[in-house]
Amino acid sequence: MRILIICSKAFYKEIEPIKNKLENMGHIIELPNSYYEENAEEKAWKLGNEAHSEFKSRMMKLSRERIGKMDAVLTLNFDKNGKKNYIGGATFLELYEAFIQGKKIYLYNDVPEGMLYDEISGFSPIVINGDLNLVK
Repeated sequence: MRILIICSKAFYKEIEPIKNKLENMGHIIELPNSYYEENAEEKAWKLGNEAHSEFKSRMMKLSRERIGKMDAVLTLNFDKNGKKNYIGGATFLELYEAFIQGKKIYLYNDVPEGMLYDEISGFSPIVINGDLNLVK
């Protein structure tokens, strides 16, 4: 299965062992848009609001295109800044895109409580609670 890992930049350090295990299981793994562009968003901010807006727009369009080529997305949603199972705005939009395109949606941990709980639950994600063997 072709899987795009999506998550907050804060979780990039968690990706490598998950990617390796999934690849060892026979999956083809794609990494988040700016995974290889170190500090890409920070660099865009330094160029000003317009440059940052253009960067975000480019990333959202790229997500749509990349999700279209996948069978599934795996959302890494760990705790961040006291928020359990954090899913940020950009990741939420990628979840929505996967939902609209009819892709399988996996959540590494439970749906986070909060204002987007109903919407994320409505995407009918498969919650794996850290068990990558459930990704099939």
